[in-house]
Amino acid sequence: MKTIIFPDGFLWGAATSSYQIEGAWNEDGKGVSVWDDICHNKKIVKNRDTGDIACDHYHRYKEDVQLMKDLGLKAYRFSVSWPRIFPSGKGKINVKGVEFYDNLINELLANEIEPVITLYHWDLPVSLHTIGGWESRDVIDSYVEYASFMYDHYGDRVKKWITFNEPLVFTLWFYSFGLYNYKRDIRGGLIASINVNAAHAKAVEIYRQSKNSDGKIGITLNLSPIYPVSSSELDKKAVKYIDGRDNRWFLDPVLKASYPNDMLKLFKVIYNIPPIPKEDLILLENNPIDFLGINNYSCTRVGAKSEEDLTHLEKLINRKKLECREYSEMGLEVCSNGLFDLLTRIDREYNHPLIYITENGMACKDDKNIDGIVQDDDRVNYLKQYLEAVYRAISRGVNLKGYFVWSLMDNFEWIYGYSKKFGLIHINYDTQKRTWKRSAYWYRDVIKTNGYNI
Repeated sequence: MKTIIFPDGFLWGAATSSYQIEGAWNEDGKGVSVWDDICHNKKIVKNRDTGDIACDHYHRYKEDVQLMKDLGLKAYRFSVSWPRIFPSGKGKINVKGVEFYDNLINELLANEIEPVITLYHWDLPVSLHTIGGWESRDVIDSYVEYASFMYDHYGDRVKKWITFNEPLVFTLWFYSFGLYNYKRDIRGGLIASINVNAAHAKAVEIYRQSKNSDGKIGITLNLSPIYPVSSSELDKKAVKYIDGRDNRWFLDPVLKASYPNDMLKLFKVIYNIPPIPKEDLILLENNPIDFLGINNYSCTRVGAKSEEDLTHLEKLINRKKLECREYSEMGLEVCSNGLFDLLTRIDREYNHPLIYITENGMACKDDKNIDGIVQDDDRVNYLKQYLEAVYRAISRGVNLKGYFVWSLMDNFEWIYGYSKKFGLIHINYDTQKRTWKRSAYWYRDVIKTNGYNI
């Protein structure tokens, strides 16, 4: 038996997001978000589930902070609902919404849990969506106004900030699915991604100019190692393009203040995207991040049957399950070596950045309860494998300082509704009862000992 011990001061946490747990979708002056609109007006979410109540965290935050304390969490990463602060996206502030996050932050600090705030985890005020969403440069200005208020009001207590969660998802993926406007619009998603990077850089700039600029600020990207299904030259090209779209298109702007030339050329040919504004690149150059947040759940396997496939990027993704590989309830391959490859590659190619794993976890059935404990051995085994990959990466010199499991509790899983469960804590949505899973006890012991046996 081998014992893994993490470095002193390693930051152990758990993560959630506002729309997925808060509920209270129209209470105390909160404005409407795009996800309120999607759930109420589009037949997209499984079982027509909504985040109207979710985990009722808005009313039960004290109970939930007590769960965090009992788990031994050192930090809690959560997002703020933009329309709960600015119901119209800008202008008039909602005092009740501001008070909720004041109370949550103060409760965390009273229990010696560090608050880590994500400014944007997909709940755009619907009033800003109607003027073009992230395709509009006006939305950048509204976001900066929101971010500036957040720093000034909460920055005396919050010392870790994340500008955006997973731009790849809410720009390229959501636009390509037609989630917002009933039509596939990959070009619109690419333009949105460029604007989000500009908004990120401006938010970093404003933070460094704020009265509470003594903390750290970064961004969270969902990144995946990309592997070819064979050693053919076509499959190697497929790796380059999917890595370019899903990883480098987002890594390069925030860590190199540039966009990958091969993808600029490809996207110009396929989608006729406009040139990157020079002022965006200057902003990115002048406002580097303090840390990179990485969300990783799996790896991506790709292949191409013809040169023509290389101009249809979605065709390159291999969605067939491989024999002798384990998969989660989301259909994602358990691929912990991929996380090691990803971390060491980023460390090598992007000048040794400070990294936090801001999300990592597994969806399981969680349908067995023995003696009041939900049995989720699959999740425990998954976390063991992935944390071992984290440990190996640190041992190799990667500058990785903390880990946040996804998620603290079961929650609304976007288009999957409540059908997928990622939590350490089980939620009964009829009664709102919180029940510990075996993984929660295991993670509590990991935090307590700063390691575990493998």
